[in-house]
Amino acid sequence: MGILLAACGSQPPRAIERDESAAPPPAAAKSAPQKPQYGLKRGGGFYQDDGPGDTIPDNLDAIPDAQPRAEPLHRFANRPYSVLGRDYVPAQELKPYRMRGVASWYGRKFHGQKTSSGEVYDMFAMTAAHPTLPIPSYVRVTSLANGKSVVVRVNDRGPFLHDRLIDLSYAAAWKLGYIGSGSTQVEVESILPGATQLAAAPPAAAPAGDPIADLVAAAPAEPPPLPAVQELRGIFLQLGAFGSQENAESFRARILRQLDWLGEAIHVQARDGMYRLHLGPYRDAQEAGRVAERIRETLAFKPFVIQR
Repeated sequence: MGILLAACGSQPPRAIERDESAAPPPAAAKSAPQKPQYGLKRGGGFYQDDGPGDTIPDNLDAIPDAQPRAEPLHRFANRPYSVLGRDYVPAQELKPYRMRGVASWYGRKFHGQKTSSGEVYDMFAMTAAHPTLPIPSYVRVTSLANGKSVVVRVNDRGPFLHDRLIDLSYAAAWKLGYIGSGSTQVEVESILPGATQLAAAPPAAAPAGDPIADLVAAAPAEPPPLPAVQELRGIFLQLGAFGSQENAESFRARILRQLDWLGEAIHVQARDGMYRLHLGPYRDAQEAGRVAERIRETLAFKPFVIQR
């Protein structure tokens, strides 16, 4: 959800509202499922260029909840990671969890792309992205506004906006009734199916090219190689730190796609088993700070300035 982040923070969030100018359905058709009509405006729950898509199934309410079952935890998707200077440490085992906060949703912008688990994101499946819950795991999400609940399978990382707790798929958000508002207050509670069997289960084999996320969107199949910067010195912006080069490449490709105005290269520094993404170099800290502020305005996160 992308990251940046996933579910998760990319372009400035925009809310959606119903198009009140749309003509009401004929009286005879009132009982039939109605496809939503939306317009975009600033200030709310999903990302620019995201949205419900052009073809929405008529039977969203009939989509069944996720069915909790015992699954081995993913071998790589639960490793610690960093996004734009903030560290995340996913849980390494299933355990009780209950938290209240803001739920958002993600839709067509990430539909058909890989999640952090390597699975393809389906906006019409009952899934969710969470920064630290185990992948995969199951949670019951209850709207505090209307009392509706859904059960979803967590298979992605995000959201990375500080005021967001969980990113639901389009279908899950539809069933909770907050598609039009973009976000809502929810309670998230873990469901622990077959916990004793999971303890002895072997780790799942990782899909090829397992991306971390965030980051909610997958990188191109063959991203351009990361330039090494061991010989470079100066002022840089650090965008993230990753435990594998594949994850760093995925995130770098995401940044390049969403910040097409960048004039500097995104480099990698491989050291101490970590791959750090550095943007630059810049002439001085003031110039780097101006770029960091522009990134913050676009992605809702501010990278930090480093001296190499």
